[in-house]
Amino acid sequence: MTDQAVDTGGVQLSGHAATQGHFLGRTRELKELRADIERAGLDTISGRKAPRARVLLIAGRPGSGRTALAEELVRQVADRYPDGVLRARLAEPDGTPVPVERAARELLTALDVPNPPGADEDDLAALLRQALAKRRVLLLLDDAAGAEQVDALLPDAPQCLLVAVSAGPLTGIADVRPCTLGGLDTKSALELLTRYTGSVRITVDPRSAENLVEACQGQPAALNLAGGWLAARPKAAVADLAKQLHAEGDEGTPLSRVFRLVHAALPAPAARTLRLLCLAPAGLADPHTASALAGCSLGAARTTLDDLTALGLLRPVDSVLPQYEVPGCLYPLLRAAAETHDRPAELHLARARMLERTVRLLQSCRAITETDNPQAREKLQGMPGALRFPTPRAAAEWLRVRRPALLASARLAVADGELDTLARRLMSQLVRAMVAHFGTQAAAPDLYGVHQLVLDVAERRNLPRERAAALLNLADVDARTGRTAEALVRYRAALDAGREANDPYAIGRAMESVGGAHLELEDYDRAADWFGRALAQRLARDERADAARVYGRIATAHTYAGRYGEAQRAWRAAAAGHRKNGDVGAHARALSELARVQEYAGRPEEALGTCQEAVEWARRAEDTRLEAAVQLRLADTLERLGDPAAAGLHRGAAERILEERLPDREPQPGPQPESESEPEVEAEPDSGPNSVPEQPDHLEDRANTCEIRSTSAGD
Repeated sequence: MTDQAVDTGGVQLSGHAATQGHFLGRTRELKELRADIERAGLDTISGRKAPRARVLLIAGRPGSGRTALAEELVRQVADRYPDGVLRARLAEPDGTPVPVERAARELLTALDVPNPPGADEDDLAALLRQALAKRRVLLLLDDAAGAEQVDALLPDAPQCLLVAVSAGPLTGIADVRPCTLGGLDTKSALELLTRYTGSVRITVDPRSAENLVEACQGQPAALNLAGGWLAARPKAAVADLAKQLHAEGDEGTPLSRVFRLVHAALPAPAARTLRLLCLAPAGLADPHTASALAGCSLGAARTTLDDLTALGLLRPVDSVLPQYEVPGCLYPLLRAAAETHDRPAELHLARARMLERTVRLLQSCRAITETDNPQAREKLQGMPGALRFPTPRAAAEWLRVRRPALLASARLAVADGELDTLARRLMSQLVRAMVAHFGTQAAAPDLYGVHQLVLDVAERRNLPRERAAALLNLADVDARTGRTAEALVRYRAALDAGREANDPYAIGRAMESVGGAHLELEDYDRAADWFGRALAQRLARDERADAARVYGRIATAHTYAGRYGEAQRAWRAAAAGHRKNGDVGAHARALSELARVQEYAGRPEEALGTCQEAVEWARRAEDTRLEAAVQLRLADTLERLGDPAAAGLHRGAAERILEERLPDREPQPGPQPESESEPEVEAEPDSGPNSVPEQPDHLEDRANTCEIRSTSAGD
């Protein structure tokens, strides 16, 4: 995590903000690093062109100010790199290395380079190198856990510069000289304390101030906490803190000794909130997170977070919403304090409260996009005001800002290898909210990661039903993003898992989806065969609505294969099924598609009669768009029959329907549907080659499955 610096007003800054004219000391280190950029590398000395970007390494313990130094260096040389600065963090707050795949994906997103969902580490790293090949960028990799991470992300572009921050050397990367950090010099350390305390207390007792710097070993993070402690006690002398630190003895690091003093001096509620922030996903906390963890009001949580920030215990994140970061150097200290002062049951309950609050916020985030859904409106109105968003735009902004923490919440929910009801609900609502605001295509990489989490747990714990659901969802993402061959493999695996679990829903879904994948791959015989198997299951279970829909998919496969007779029979069966089920709109669509196939089969007179019947059923369904589309099809049929006058009448009728009956729509933020100026009749809601029938969210609605559904492109 980013190490700290402070500004002249005593307000904690971090990362990029900390370097804007507020950096302290490290003059020699900065000079050496800047000189190292210009230093001739081993390849240049030997007469060869440098094959890769120059790497600068800043090494030091957490809390040494290593990230602040890296950011100051970036600020000073950024103008040399016109294509910008890219940043990535390569370790979680607890020190767990971030997978290269995730880091590469984040960097590609920052470059606005599309990255395919499901791509592996090597493919994404290669895509990143390709994207940087013709750019001149500065890449800052913070908290690198090892040389392998840095090497995988290192650009093959000598015009780029990579600055890595690590605890130690990166053995294995050639031609790298580490800049190893110790403590600040005494002058800079005293100036840092002065920014917190003012000059008087330092000037009147310089010896005690120097003793305090010595006790902190010049470590910026320890000095920040010491300064915050003094700033909160205007009447305390510097000597008081120095004596208390010496009384602590030599146990632990200087940072841990100062932290123990600061923690002990906090009011009990604030100390407990601080400790519980070790549970904050990705080390990122907002007032809702703190409120849920501590079980306090939102206002009290906000005040506590601000107070902790003033003491140097948290760092504000530069965003449009209030958000705070737990400094990485403090994370192990918070976790140790929580294990000492809080019972395991209390920590478990705090974690559950936080995840439950996240679920409810995601529900609210999604519900505000469903203004036409009475049930969604009722659910939204039933939520407390603090959990409701004022507008869809505000909800989308919250989702964007909190995205790293939300994805980390999903990882946290399954970290213990379980897949309990709370974890299922969290996964479900996260997927639904992302699809509602960003669209399936844009959210696909994140959706892929969420579904993969479920699959990993299902495979580790041998849960065939959950494995089937996760495979279906992953395959759906593959199918919607053009990876049809990969989708087919996963659909077949989902079918096997569904059979193992004896789950009729998963079996039927998988059969139908296998057929859809074959249809997309233009293997129409196999598509019709698999649709036929799915139909047999639907009929055996007396699932009449689904059976009628599958008849339409069978008809589509026969149509693509040119078997118009079989296609007509299947469309008639679909139309009859929808009529018996009382689905007037689906009945009209099936008749419209039957008319299309009749034309293909060279029977325009029959097509004309079927079209006229479809128009009547579309009117009964009050489906304006469908009625207009069928009128246009009717006009085309009349033209082919040599009656242009009648065709013109029907075309005019279609235009009037669109002008008079389609309501004006308010533009909504987020992904919008395609233009409806030229309506097209769909064969069936799910009859496109690569469509997947939409089903209820079984991860939320059925406790014994983990199905996460999102809107398919073909649904």
